Amino acid sequence: MATTPPPPASILGTLGDFTSRENWDNFFALRGTGDSFEWYAEWPDLQAPLLELLGAAAVAGAAPEVLVPACGSSALSERLYDAGFRRVTSVDFSRVVIADMLRRHARARPEMRWRVMDITDMQFADRSFDVVLDKGGLDALMEPGAGTKLGTKYLNEAKRVLKSGGKFVCLTLAESHVLALLLSEFRFGWDMSIQAIASESSKKSTFQTFMVVMVKGKMSVVQTVKSSLDQFAEYCNMKQANAVIRAIGNENIIRESYSSSVDVLLSLRDLQLGAIGDLKVIVPGRRRQFLLGEQETSLYCYKAVLLDAKKQTETFVYHYGVFIVPKARAQEWLFASEEGQWLVVESAKAARLIMVFLDSRHANIDMEIIKKDLSPLVKDLEPGNPEEEAPIPFMMAGDGVKQRDILQEATSEITGPMVVEDVVYENDDGGQGSLPEKMFRRLIFGRSSGLVQSEALLIRDPPSDEKDKKNRSASATSKKRRNQRKVNCSMGYSSYRHSCLKGNSSIGSKDSLRIDHSFLGSSYHSSIISGLSLVASTLCAASASGEKVSTIVIGLGAGCFPMFLRGCLPFVDIEVVELDPLVAELAKKYFGFSMDEQLKVHLGDGIKFIEDSVAANHSVPNGRASNAIKILIIDVDSSDLSSGLSCPPENFVKDPFLLTAKEFLSEGGLFIINLVSRSSSVREMVISRLKAVFEHLYSLQLEEDINEVLFASPSERYIEISNLDTAVTKLKDLLKFPVDIESDIKKLRRLQ
Repeated sequence: MATTPPPPASILGTLGDFTSRENWDNFFALRGTGDSFEWYAEWPDLQAPLLELLGAAAVAGAAPEVLVPACGSSALSERLYDAGFRRVTSVDFSRVVIADMLRRHARARPEMRWRVMDITDMQFADRSFDVVLDKGGLDALMEPGAGTKLGTKYLNEAKRVLKSGGKFVCLTLAESHVLALLLSEFRFGWDMSIQAIASESSKKSTFQTFMVVMVKGKMSVVQTVKSSLDQFAEYCNMKQANAVIRAIGNENIIRESYSSSVDVLLSLRDLQLGAIGDLKVIVPGRRRQFLLGEQETSLYCYKAVLLDAKKQTETFVYHYGVFIVPKARAQEWLFASEEGQWLVVESAKAARLIMVFLDSRHANIDMEIIKKDLSPLVKDLEPGNPEEEAPIPFMMAGDGVKQRDILQEATSEITGPMVVEDVVYENDDGGQGSLPEKMFRRLIFGRSSGLVQSEALLIRDPPSDEKDKKNRSASATSKKRRNQRKVNCSMGYSSYRHSCLKGNSSIGSKDSLRIDHSFLGSSYHSSIISGLSLVASTLCAASASGEKVSTIVIGLGAGCFPMFLRGCLPFVDIEVVELDPLVAELAKKYFGFSMDEQLKVHLGDGIKFIEDSVAANHSVPNGRASNAIKILIIDVDSSDLSSGLSCPPENFVKDPFLLTAKEFLSEGGLFIINLVSRSSSVREMVISRLKAVFEHLYSLQLEEDINEVLFASPSERYIEISNLDTAVTKLKDLLKFPVDIESDIKKLRRLQ
């Protein structure tokens, strides 16, 4: 039967939406009956590669069971039948075209089977076919603007009805969005290859057809995509082919990373596709970190860990459960370490546990909204085949505060509500001096969703004969605080616990307590210190010569960081600029902040202070007051979060101030910003602005938070990057308080 020419534009115009059943019924009705139509790839071009492929798919000499989804009025099924492949089932959701095909072939080809069926919801049993042969079906579902939902549903069905070792053969134009879906959906457990369909007439087609073959293999195995496109250059549209070749190259880089020893952070979809094996089966001791949630499927994104209990017993309370860890406790040893996580699983008595870690993105979000957002995501991770829609048990760790004593609540016109409180965290085993438990003093800004703006360690002075034995360090104390919480994780199931400290509590009188200014409560402050390795040689020279290093800190907070800086680097002259007088008052009253010749505070606007300093330098003969290195640190949060910046306020990263900061640093020095943004586009904008102004830019990304510390310099005059190991050693020799510089500096990278 001859294939007719393409239908006129008037008929094509009836289609509109390629995913509409009604549109296709109208299309086939208007075309009439009795002939075939091919959108692309005629049988003479397909015959050789398809017959070779289907011949290889024969099982024990018997012809393979072949499914042709979205068959339309194509002659493909009848050509296969006439070539000897009699076990062909063709389906389409258009009743009009299936009725026509039955009339045309019922007598001449009685063994052919035709079904009216939606290919995204097929009524076939699992593992029914040896071959699923798609010719344009996926392309139709994936028209631009339609998204991937229908295409993904169809591919899931195709995988389901294929037998193990079966082949999904996709004849496609391989447009970028279609190919991207194929590459990602068949990444795990499939042997994938692609070739171009050559034209019989030796003329290159306007629209090149490709044959993508996926062989169903062992789940979780990752293999690179095989391509023979370079062998078809003579008969192939190489413009299309080159785009496919590039896409395959990028995909193979991804696949090689999965198959290597690199611990790639998987997505929920990767897990659903079999990246770690069959999710319906519990594999004792299986543990994998992954990301939950995407823009199209959930309100928020979450870091998570899947854990299958090491020992499968009959004493589990839960077959499956979800354990939520709030941001305040995410870095505790119990939740952050692999060993601790297994203790949580054991204590939870769950056969499979999904640990979900909240961070700054989830601040101030009602927990019921979080659970509602998580429920459909974690449902797909439930093992077995549950017949009933049983609710998934959610467990949650408390905020980690066992006792709290609010010292003062205050409100200023500039900062808004603030709270100063003393807290004791759960699971601490004792603190400095004679304290049975560590106590921390915190300054909280209400405008930032209850963010702990500053945290200081409270200590009691030991007897005089013990003072020489003390060797406290910020990093060691902070790490110990996190790592020593190795208790039964039933503590983690409690909701928020609030109780005030009493005067007769085990803490004892607080009159003898003081702030430990050798402690850094914020990890990004430690990163700022570590980043000074970039100018370590210059700092060493200044220390040796007695020259003071001018350091400006914009933002006082509780004053913990400037106080640490003064004690840690005695040769640094520190000037702090703070906009809010009440903040400065609280720092002095509750956090032991004090000023002297080395440490001064200026009340006022930080941007204006730097502008005035530059203007003052211009008034000095030769236009410059000093050639000494300067350090400028921006450590202030934003009261306006509408810009997407939590730290610093937007004006600090706009061109006018950046240019002023560059001029302030003269020919060298270091400009340091604590950057906090939930928006990747805002972050990229800030980076772009900094690159345009400063010749050198470095980033130190904190793993446990969204803080990123940026180090910029207008020239390489003081920068030492060629031998960071030596620079780290130099800086450590200068510091009066130990800081874990080595761990931080490994994360330092230059932003080109």
